[in-house]
Amino acid sequence: MAIAQHLVAGEVRLRPVPSENIGTPSPVGDDAAHLRSDSVNLPWVILRAVHRASRLDGVPARARSVLAALARTVDASNPYGHIFARRELLTVRAMQSERTFYRSLQDLEAAGLVERPQQRRYAQAGLFGRAYLHLTERAATILGLVDAPASPAETDTAAAADSAAADPIEAFPHRSATLADGAIYKDLIPAAFQKRQPGQLPADLQRLRSLGFHEFLIFKLMKEARQHGKLLSDVVAVVWEHLKVAHRPINYLRKLLTTPTDFAHQRVARQTAIAAVQQAQHDAHEVQAALSRCTGQTFFDATGTRRIVIAADVSTTHDVREAQPRVMAGAWQAGFVDALRAGRLRPATAELDEQFAAQRREQLRAHALAATPQDDAPERGLDAAVLSRVGDTQLGILARLVGARRPTPDGPGRSATPARA
Repeated sequence: MAIAQHLVAGEVRLRPVPSENIGTPSPVGDDAAHLRSDSVNLPWVILRAVHRASRLDGVPARARSVLAALARTVDASNPYGHIFARRELLTVRAMQSERTFYRSLQDLEAAGLVERPQQRRYAQAGLFGRAYLHLTERAATILGLVDAPASPAETDTAAAADSAAADPIEAFPHRSATLADGAIYKDLIPAAFQKRQPGQLPADLQRLRSLGFHEFLIFKLMKEARQHGKLLSDVVAVVWEHLKVAHRPINYLRKLLTTPTDFAHQRVARQTAIAAVQQAQHDAHEVQAALSRCTGQTFFDATGTRRIVIAADVSTTHDVREAQPRVMAGAWQAGFVDALRAGRLRPATAELDEQFAAQRREQLRAHALAATPQDDAPERGLDAAVLSRVGDTQLGILARLVGARRPTPDGPGRSATPARA
Protein backbone atom coordinates (compact mmCIF):
# COMPACT_ATOMS: atom_id res chain seq x y z
CA MET A 1 0.00 0.00 0.00
CA ALA A 2 3.00 2.27 0.08
CA ILE A 3 2.64 3.08 -3.62
CA ALA A 4 -1.14 3.73 -3.44
CA GLN A 5 -2.48 7.24 -3.35
CA HIS A 6 -3.69 8.40 0.01
CA LEU A 7 -7.13 9.40 -1.35
CA VAL A 8 -7.69 5.83 -2.56
CA ALA A 9 -6.01 3.70 0.10
CA GLY A 10 -7.34 5.45 3.22
CA GLU A 11 -10.64 6.87 4.36
CA VAL A 12 -9.12 10.04 5.84
CA ARG A 13 -6.41 12.38 4.66
CA LEU A 14 -2.96 11.40 5.82
CA ARG A 15 -0.53 13.91 7.12
CA PRO A 16 2.79 14.03 5.25
CA VAL A 17 5.77 12.80 7.19
CA PRO A 18 8.30 15.59 7.80
CA SER A 19 11.54 15.09 5.93
CA GLU A 20 13.63 15.56 9.03
CA ASN A 21 11.94 12.58 10.77
CA ILE A 22 12.69 10.13 8.00
CA GLY A 23 15.22 7.53 9.15
CA THR A 24 15.06 8.64 12.80
CA PRO A 25 14.49 5.71 15.19
CA SER A 26 11.34 5.76 17.32
CA PRO A 27 11.98 6.87 20.88
CA VAL A 28 9.56 4.35 22.35
CA GLY A 29 11.16 1.33 20.82
CA ASP A 30 10.45 -1.11 18.00
CA ASP A 31 7.25 -2.50 19.58
CA ALA A 32 5.38 0.80 19.07
CA ALA A 33 5.67 0.46 15.30
CA HIS A 34 3.45 -2.69 15.35
CA LEU A 35 0.54 -1.02 17.18
CA ARG A 36 -2.50 -0.56 14.92
CA SER A 37 -6.25 -0.22 15.29
CA ASP A 38 -9.45 -0.51 13.27
CA SER A 39 -10.21 2.53 11.08
CA VAL A 40 -13.96 1.92 10.76
CA ASN A 41 -16.15 4.92 11.58
CA LEU A 42 -19.38 3.85 13.30
CA PRO A 43 -22.54 5.97 13.36
CA TRP A 44 -23.43 7.57 16.66
CA VAL A 45 -26.55 5.39 16.93
CA ILE A 46 -24.40 2.24 16.86
CA LEU A 47 -21.90 3.76 19.30
CA ARG A 48 -24.72 4.57 21.72
CA ALA A 49 -26.09 1.02 21.39
CA VAL A 50 -22.67 -0.51 22.07
CA HIS A 51 -22.18 1.76 25.08
CA ARG A 52 -25.58 0.83 26.55
CA ALA A 53 -25.00 -2.89 25.92
CA SER A 54 -21.66 -2.85 27.71
CA ARG A 55 -23.26 -1.24 30.79
CA LEU A 56 -26.41 -3.32 30.98
CA ASP A 57 -27.29 -4.62 34.43
CA GLY A 58 -28.95 -7.95 35.19
CA VAL A 59 -26.93 -10.14 32.80
CA PRO A 60 -23.42 -11.63 33.08
CA ALA A 61 -20.40 -9.86 31.64
CA ARG A 62 -20.05 -12.40 28.86
CA ALA A 63 -23.65 -11.69 27.80
CA ARG A 64 -22.93 -7.95 27.77
CA SER A 65 -19.96 -8.51 25.45
CA VAL A 66 -22.04 -10.56 22.98
CA LEU A 67 -24.88 -8.02 23.10
CA ALA A 68 -22.38 -5.24 22.31
CA ALA A 69 -21.08 -7.29 19.38
CA LEU A 70 -24.65 -7.77 18.12
CA ALA A 71 -25.37 -4.05 18.53
CA ARG A 72 -22.32 -3.28 16.41
CA THR A 73 -23.44 -5.76 13.71
CA VAL A 74 -27.22 -5.14 13.48
CA ASP A 75 -28.71 -2.81 10.86
CA ALA A 76 -29.77 0.35 12.67
CA SER A 77 -32.50 1.08 10.10
CA ASN A 78 -33.98 -2.41 10.59
CA PRO A 79 -33.18 -3.51 14.16
CA TYR A 80 -35.61 -6.45 14.05
CA GLY A 81 -34.17 -7.93 10.87
CA HIS A 82 -31.71 -10.77 10.38
CA ILE A 83 -28.23 -10.27 11.77
CA PHE A 84 -26.09 -11.34 8.84
CA ALA A 85 -22.86 -12.31 10.62
CA ARG A 86 -20.94 -15.55 10.92
CA ARG A 87 -20.16 -17.17 14.22
CA GLU A 88 -16.45 -16.49 13.75
CA LEU A 89 -17.03 -12.73 13.36
CA LEU A 90 -19.21 -12.48 16.47
CA THR A 91 -16.79 -14.48 18.61
CA VAL A 92 -13.91 -12.23 17.53
CA ARG A 93 -15.87 -9.06 18.30
CA ALA A 94 -17.01 -10.43 21.67
CA MET A 95 -13.47 -11.74 22.36
CA GLN A 96 -14.86 -15.09 23.53
CA SER A 97 -14.42 -18.71 22.66
CA GLU A 98 -17.12 -20.64 20.83
CA ARG A 99 -18.39 -22.37 23.97
CA THR A 100 -18.54 -19.12 25.94
CA PHE A 101 -20.32 -17.49 22.98
CA TYR A 102 -23.09 -20.10 23.04
CA ARG A 103 -23.46 -19.74 26.82
CA SER A 104 -23.78 -15.98 26.37
CA LEU A 105 -26.50 -16.49 23.75
CA GLN A 106 -28.40 -18.67 26.21
CA ASP A 107 -28.15 -15.93 28.83
CA LEU A 108 -29.43 -13.31 26.39
CA GLU A 109 -32.27 -15.54 25.24
CA ALA A 110 -33.28 -16.23 28.86
CA ALA A 111 -33.32 -12.48 29.51
CA GLY A 112 -35.60 -11.93 26.47
CA LEU A 113 -33.06 -9.85 24.53
CA VAL A 114 -32.46 -12.11 21.49
CA GLU A 115 -34.40 -14.72 19.55
CA ARG A 116 -32.84 -17.82 18.04
CA PRO A 117 -35.27 -19.48 15.59
CA GLN A 118 -34.91 -23.09 14.64
CA GLN A 119 -32.51 -23.99 11.88
CA ARG A 120 -34.41 -24.52 8.65
CA ARG A 121 -33.83 -27.54 6.46
CA TYR A 122 -33.91 -27.70 2.69
CA ALA A 123 -35.68 -31.00 2.09
CA GLN A 124 -34.95 -31.16 -1.63
CA ALA A 125 -31.19 -30.74 -1.25
CA GLY A 126 -30.97 -32.52 2.12
CA LEU A 127 -29.04 -29.62 3.65
CA PHE A 128 -29.48 -27.44 6.70
CA GLY A 129 -29.95 -23.73 6.17
CA ARG A 130 -28.61 -20.83 8.18
CA ALA A 131 -30.05 -19.78 11.53
CA TYR A 132 -30.13 -16.00 12.01
CA LEU A 133 -30.29 -14.08 15.26
CA HIS A 134 -32.91 -11.39 15.95
CA LEU A 135 -33.04 -8.63 18.52
CA THR A 136 -36.29 -8.45 20.46
CA GLU A 137 -38.33 -5.31 20.95
CA ARG A 138 -37.04 -5.07 24.51
CA ALA A 139 -33.41 -5.19 23.38
CA ALA A 140 -33.96 -2.63 20.60
CA THR A 141 -35.61 -0.27 23.05
CA ILE A 142 -32.82 -0.66 25.65
CA LEU A 143 -30.11 -0.12 23.05
CA GLY A 144 -31.85 2.99 21.70
CA LEU A 145 -32.38 1.61 18.20
CA VAL A 146 -36.14 2.31 18.40
CA ASP A 147 -38.11 4.85 20.37
CA ALA A 148 -39.75 3.70 23.57
CA PRO A 149 -43.58 3.66 23.54
CA ALA A 150 -44.93 6.87 25.02
CA SER A 151 -47.29 6.90 28.00
CA PRO A 152 -50.80 8.45 27.73
CA ALA A 153 -49.68 11.58 29.58
CA GLU A 154 -46.75 12.04 27.22
CA THR A 155 -49.06 11.48 24.24
CA ASP A 156 -51.40 14.26 25.37
CA THR A 157 -48.44 16.59 25.90
CA ALA A 158 -47.07 15.82 22.43
CA ALA A 159 -50.49 16.41 20.84
CA ALA A 160 -50.74 19.79 22.55
CA ALA A 161 -47.26 20.68 21.34
CA ASP A 162 -48.14 19.65 17.76
CA SER A 163 -51.30 21.76 17.77
CA ALA A 164 -49.33 24.73 19.04
CA ALA A 165 -46.70 24.20 16.37
CA ALA A 166 -49.39 23.98 13.69
CA ASP A 167 -50.62 27.46 14.57
CA PRO A 168 -47.57 29.51 15.58
CA ILE A 169 -49.70 32.57 16.26
CA GLU A 170 -51.73 30.78 18.93
CA ALA A 171 -48.60 29.31 20.56
CA PHE A 172 -48.00 32.54 22.49
CA PRO A 173 -50.38 33.64 25.24
CA HIS A 174 -50.22 37.26 24.08
CA ARG A 175 -49.72 38.29 20.49
CA SER A 176 -46.86 40.63 19.83
CA ALA A 177 -48.47 42.17 16.77
CA THR A 178 -51.78 42.17 14.95
CA LEU A 179 -50.79 43.54 11.55
CA ALA A 180 -47.45 41.91 10.75
CA ASP A 181 -48.43 38.36 11.75
CA GLY A 182 -50.02 37.62 8.41
CA ALA A 183 -46.94 38.69 6.48
CA ILE A 184 -44.62 36.78 8.78
CA TYR A 185 -46.44 33.44 8.79
CA LYS A 186 -47.79 33.47 5.25
CA ASP A 187 -47.12 30.57 2.87
CA LEU A 188 -43.98 31.27 0.90
CA ILE A 189 -44.87 28.69 -1.80
CA PRO A 190 -48.54 29.42 -2.63
CA ALA A 191 -49.28 26.40 -4.80
CA ALA A 192 -53.03 26.91 -4.39
CA PHE A 193 -53.25 29.81 -6.86
CA GLN A 194 -50.26 29.05 -9.10
CA LYS A 195 -50.63 26.94 -12.22
CA ARG A 196 -47.43 25.01 -11.57
CA GLN A 197 -44.27 25.40 -9.56
CA PRO A 198 -40.99 26.25 -11.30
CA GLY A 199 -39.26 23.18 -12.65
CA GLN A 200 -42.43 21.09 -12.95
CA LEU A 201 -43.88 19.87 -16.21
CA PRO A 202 -47.37 20.99 -17.24
CA ALA A 203 -50.09 18.49 -16.45
CA ASP A 204 -50.89 17.81 -20.13
CA LEU A 205 -47.24 16.93 -20.88
CA GLN A 206 -46.74 14.49 -18.00
CA ARG A 207 -47.95 11.64 -20.24
CA LEU A 208 -44.84 12.00 -22.42
CA ARG A 209 -42.84 10.41 -19.59
CA SER A 210 -44.58 7.10 -20.34
CA LEU A 211 -43.15 7.14 -23.89
CA GLY A 212 -39.52 7.49 -22.78
CA PHE A 213 -39.25 11.30 -22.80
CA HIS A 214 -36.95 12.59 -20.09
CA GLU A 215 -38.03 15.65 -18.15
CA PHE A 216 -35.18 17.81 -19.46
CA LEU A 217 -35.92 16.67 -23.02
CA ILE A 218 -39.53 17.78 -22.66
CA PHE A 219 -38.38 21.23 -21.53
CA LYS A 220 -36.06 21.38 -24.54
CA LEU A 221 -38.88 20.39 -26.89
CA MET A 222 -41.03 23.13 -25.37
CA LYS A 223 -38.32 25.63 -26.28
CA GLU A 224 -38.02 24.25 -29.83
CA ALA A 225 -41.79 24.45 -30.29
CA ARG A 226 -41.78 28.06 -29.10
CA GLN A 227 -39.06 28.85 -31.62
CA HIS A 228 -41.27 27.47 -34.43
CA GLY A 229 -44.26 29.48 -33.25
CA LYS A 230 -46.09 26.53 -31.69
CA LEU A 231 -46.96 25.16 -28.28
CA LEU A 232 -45.84 21.65 -27.43
CA SER A 233 -49.13 21.08 -25.60
CA ASP A 234 -51.10 21.75 -28.82
CA VAL A 235 -48.95 19.36 -30.85
CA VAL A 236 -49.16 16.57 -28.28
CA ALA A 237 -52.92 17.00 -27.86
CA VAL A 238 -53.51 16.69 -31.64
CA VAL A 239 -51.14 13.77 -32.44
CA TRP A 240 -51.26 11.86 -29.15
CA GLU A 241 -52.99 8.79 -30.61
CA HIS A 242 -50.38 8.55 -33.38
CA LEU A 243 -47.54 9.38 -31.03
CA LYS A 244 -48.36 6.43 -28.77
CA VAL A 245 -47.90 3.91 -31.59
CA ALA A 246 -44.85 5.53 -33.20
CA HIS A 247 -41.64 3.48 -33.25
CA ARG A 248 -39.48 6.57 -32.64
CA PRO A 249 -41.75 9.06 -30.86
CA ILE A 250 -38.97 11.56 -30.13
CA ASN A 251 -37.96 11.90 -33.78
CA TYR A 252 -41.60 11.94 -34.85
CA LEU A 253 -42.47 14.75 -32.47
CA ARG A 254 -39.43 16.82 -33.43
CA LYS A 255 -40.34 16.50 -37.10
CA LEU A 256 -43.86 17.70 -36.40
CA LEU A 257 -42.49 20.82 -34.70
CA THR A 258 -40.85 21.90 -37.97
CA THR A 259 -43.98 21.48 -40.13
CA PRO A 260 -46.16 24.51 -41.03
CA THR A 261 -49.30 22.84 -39.65
CA ASP A 262 -51.47 24.98 -37.39
CA PHE A 263 -51.88 22.60 -34.47
CA ALA A 264 -53.52 25.27 -32.31
CA HIS A 265 -56.43 25.58 -34.76
CA GLN A 266 -56.79 21.80 -34.97
CA ARG A 267 -56.84 21.53 -31.20
CA VAL A 268 -59.49 24.24 -30.88
CA ALA A 269 -61.60 22.62 -33.62
CA ARG A 270 -61.32 19.22 -31.96
CA GLN A 271 -62.20 20.62 -28.56
CA THR A 272 -65.17 22.46 -30.09
CA ALA A 273 -66.44 19.27 -31.71
CA ILE A 274 -66.01 17.33 -28.48
CA ALA A 275 -67.78 20.08 -26.55
CA ALA A 276 -70.65 20.04 -29.08
CA VAL A 277 -71.05 16.29 -28.74
CA GLN A 278 -70.98 16.54 -24.97
CA GLN A 279 -73.53 19.37 -25.05
CA ALA A 280 -75.81 17.33 -27.31
CA GLN A 281 -75.58 14.37 -24.97
CA HIS A 282 -76.28 16.64 -22.00
CA ASP A 283 -79.30 18.17 -23.76
CA ALA A 284 -80.64 14.72 -24.67
CA HIS A 285 -80.27 13.64 -21.07
CA GLU A 286 -82.09 16.76 -19.87
CA VAL A 287 -84.91 16.16 -22.37
CA GLN A 288 -85.34 12.57 -21.24
CA ALA A 289 -85.33 13.67 -17.60
CA ALA A 290 -87.98 16.33 -18.29
CA LEU A 291 -90.16 13.82 -20.20
CA SER A 292 -89.88 11.31 -17.37
CA ARG A 293 -91.14 13.99 -14.98
CA CYS A 294 -94.05 14.82 -17.30
CA THR A 295 -95.14 11.21 -17.87
CA GLY A 296 -98.87 10.77 -17.20
CA GLN A 297 -99.67 14.50 -17.43
CA THR A 298 -101.76 16.52 -19.90
CA PHE A 299 -100.83 19.93 -21.31
CA PHE A 300 -102.58 22.62 -23.36
CA ASP A 301 -101.12 25.30 -25.58
CA ALA A 302 -101.51 29.01 -24.92
CA THR A 303 -104.75 29.27 -26.96
CA GLY A 304 -106.28 26.15 -25.43
CA THR A 305 -107.02 24.60 -28.83
CA ARG A 306 -104.48 21.80 -28.62
CA ARG A 307 -104.23 19.09 -26.00
CA ILE A 308 -101.07 17.00 -25.49
CA VAL A 309 -101.07 13.80 -23.45
CA ILE A 310 -97.64 12.48 -22.38
CA ALA A 311 -97.53 8.74 -21.73
CA ALA A 312 -94.75 6.25 -21.12
CA ASP A 313 -95.39 4.34 -24.36
CA VAL A 314 -97.32 6.58 -26.78
CA SER A 315 -97.87 10.34 -26.59
CA THR A 316 -100.77 11.94 -28.47
CA THR A 317 -101.82 15.42 -29.58
CA HIS A 318 -105.38 16.48 -30.29
CA ASP A 319 -106.50 19.66 -32.04
CA VAL A 320 -110.07 20.92 -31.77
CA ARG A 321 -110.38 20.82 -35.62
CA GLU A 322 -109.42 17.13 -35.78
CA ALA A 323 -111.80 14.25 -35.20
CA GLN A 324 -109.33 11.93 -33.44
CA PRO A 325 -106.02 12.44 -31.56
CA ARG A 326 -102.81 11.88 -33.49
CA VAL A 327 -99.77 9.94 -32.30
CA MET A 328 -96.73 12.17 -31.87
CA ALA A 329 -93.86 10.82 -33.99
CA GLY A 330 -90.42 12.04 -34.94
CA ALA A 331 -88.13 14.26 -32.87
CA TRP A 332 -90.89 16.03 -30.97
CA GLN A 333 -89.34 15.65 -27.52
CA ALA A 334 -86.88 18.57 -27.77
CA GLY A 335 -89.54 20.94 -29.11
CA PHE A 336 -91.98 19.92 -26.41
CA VAL A 337 -89.41 20.52 -23.63
CA ASP A 338 -88.42 23.92 -25.13
CA ALA A 339 -92.07 25.00 -25.32
CA LEU A 340 -92.65 23.82 -21.77
CA ARG A 341 -89.65 25.77 -20.49
CA ALA A 342 -90.67 28.88 -22.46
CA GLY A 343 -94.17 28.83 -20.95
CA ARG A 344 -96.03 28.13 -24.21
CA LEU A 345 -97.54 24.98 -22.70
CA ARG A 346 -99.62 24.87 -19.53
CA PRO A 347 -100.54 21.91 -17.34
CA ALA A 348 -104.10 20.76 -17.67
CA THR A 349 -106.72 22.10 -15.27
CA ALA A 350 -110.48 21.63 -14.97
CA GLU A 351 -111.07 25.04 -16.59
CA LEU A 352 -108.83 24.25 -19.55
CA ASP A 353 -110.49 20.86 -20.02
CA GLU A 354 -113.94 22.47 -20.07
CA GLN A 355 -112.78 25.14 -22.52
CA PHE A 356 -111.31 22.52 -24.86
CA ALA A 357 -114.53 20.44 -24.67
CA ALA A 358 -116.64 23.52 -25.51
CA GLN A 359 -114.51 24.35 -28.54
CA ARG A 360 -114.68 20.74 -29.63
CA ARG A 361 -118.53 20.80 -29.46
CA GLU A 362 -118.63 23.98 -31.57
CA GLN A 363 -116.46 22.35 -34.22
CA LEU A 364 -118.69 19.28 -34.33
CA ARG A 365 -121.80 21.47 -34.72
CA ALA A 366 -120.19 23.38 -37.58
CA HIS A 367 -119.31 20.13 -39.40
CA ALA A 368 -122.87 18.85 -38.92
CA LEU A 369 -124.39 21.98 -40.44
CA ALA A 370 -122.09 21.78 -43.43
CA ALA A 371 -123.10 18.14 -44.11
CA THR A 372 -126.93 18.73 -43.90
CA PRO A 373 -128.68 18.71 -47.47
CA GLN A 374 -130.57 21.94 -48.55
CA ASP A 375 -134.14 22.22 -50.10
CA ASP A 376 -133.06 23.14 -53.65
CA ALA A 377 -134.44 20.18 -55.68
CA PRO A 378 -136.05 22.28 -58.54
CA GLU A 379 -132.90 24.24 -59.06
CA ARG A 380 -130.85 21.08 -59.05
CA GLY A 381 -133.26 19.51 -61.65
CA LEU A 382 -132.91 22.53 -63.93
CA ASP A 383 -129.18 22.40 -63.66
CA ALA A 384 -129.24 18.70 -64.56
CA ALA A 385 -131.34 19.35 -67.72
CA VAL A 386 -129.00 22.10 -68.82
CA LEU A 387 -125.99 19.91 -68.27
CA SER A 388 -127.66 17.05 -70.22
CA ARG A 389 -128.23 19.24 -73.29
CA VAL A 390 -124.70 20.55 -73.18
CA GLY A 391 -123.38 17.02 -72.89
CA ASP A 392 -125.37 15.79 -75.86
CA THR A 393 -124.08 18.64 -77.96
CA GLN A 394 -120.52 17.88 -77.06
CA LEU A 395 -120.94 14.16 -77.74
CA GLY A 396 -122.41 14.89 -81.18
CA ILE A 397 -119.43 17.02 -82.09
CA LEU A 398 -117.04 14.28 -81.03
CA ALA A 399 -119.01 11.65 -83.03
CA ARG A 400 -118.83 13.66 -86.23
CA LEU A 401 -115.10 14.09 -85.77
CA VAL A 402 -114.35 10.38 -85.39
CA GLY A 403 -117.13 9.06 -87.69
CA ALA A 404 -118.72 6.92 -85.05
CA ARG A 405 -122.32 5.88 -84.86
CA ARG A 406 -124.41 7.61 -82.32
CA PRO A 407 -126.53 5.23 -80.23
CA THR A 408 -130.31 5.76 -80.39
CA PRO A 409 -133.04 4.49 -78.12
CA ASP A 410 -134.89 2.74 -81.01
CA GLY A 411 -132.14 0.42 -82.15
CA PRO A 412 -128.65 0.25 -83.45
CA GLY A 413 -126.97 3.51 -83.88
CA ARG A 414 -126.74 5.37 -87.14
CA SER A 415 -123.80 7.15 -88.62
CA ALA A 416 -123.33 10.76 -87.74
CA THR A 417 -122.84 11.61 -91.48
CA PRO A 418 -125.13 10.41 -94.31
CA ALA A 419 -123.74 7.88 -96.78
CA ARG A 420 -122.92 9.11 -100.24
CA ALA A 421 -125.03 7.87 -103.28
